[in-house]
Amino acid sequence: MQEKELKTSPAQRIIIIVIAVLMLGSIIASYAAIVISGNNKSDSTSSTESNVDEAKVAELQEAYEDKVAEFSKATKDDFNTFVKYKSEVKAYNEAAANEGGVVKKDLKEGTGSSVSEDNYLAYYIGFCADETVFDSSLDSMDDPTGFTRALDPSVGLIEGWGLGVDGMKIGGVREITIPQELAYGETQEICGGTSKPLKFIIMAVPRSDSLVKLNSELEEAYLRYQYAMYGMDYDDVAGAEE
Repeated sequence: MQEKELKTSPAQRIIIIVIAVLMLGSIIASYAAIVISGNNKSDSTSSTESNVDEAKVAELQEAYEDKVAEFSKATKDDFNTFVKYKSEVKAYNEAAANEGGVVKKDLKEGTGSSVSEDNYLAYYIGFCADETVFDSSLDSMDDPTGFTRALDPSVGLIEGWGLGVDGMKIGGVREITIPQELAYGETQEICGGTSKPLKFIIMAVPRSDSLVKLNSELEEAYLRYQYAMYGMDYDDVAGAEE
């Protein structure tokens, strides 16, 4: 996600706050410049926009797209298995989902080890009661051709996810329903408001070193591209967090 992600890490929250502050500061600065100096429209461009290196953005966008293509190619077999379950994304009763606790429904039984926090990665589709998809590993819900990411559960997820995959085996596909108190409750807007239940279709795959590395490289390429769009340098921000 796309509303991106299931739960942000402390580092990701810092990054989001930094971007928000920079954007707010640039807007205020631009407005003040207009009021005080009465400059023409060309002077009202925000400092964030003026700092954007368009050539760098294009370069990093291409690097990200190349990494997506590499990830998609490496996970093609998993994609061919998972994409069949896209049709399971259907509208559901919001009130019933909130009252029924965590509900687990195996769509495909796995044959590997039982999942634990550190032995699997997940491909997923997260959707709302009205069938709206708020996040997904697929590159498109209309005409998917591959994956753009896997989810690493070791980063920490909402409580309902952990309860939902309990007992699931590697290689399996499961639908889980999570009531609002085990999702985001009143702390975060999702699916058009707060206190919303969520549903996920999840495929658990082995946590191989090569897949973890590729997924991490893909995430970094995406962040580099996003930072550049805001006139920020990824290495500078990452260095400040250390």
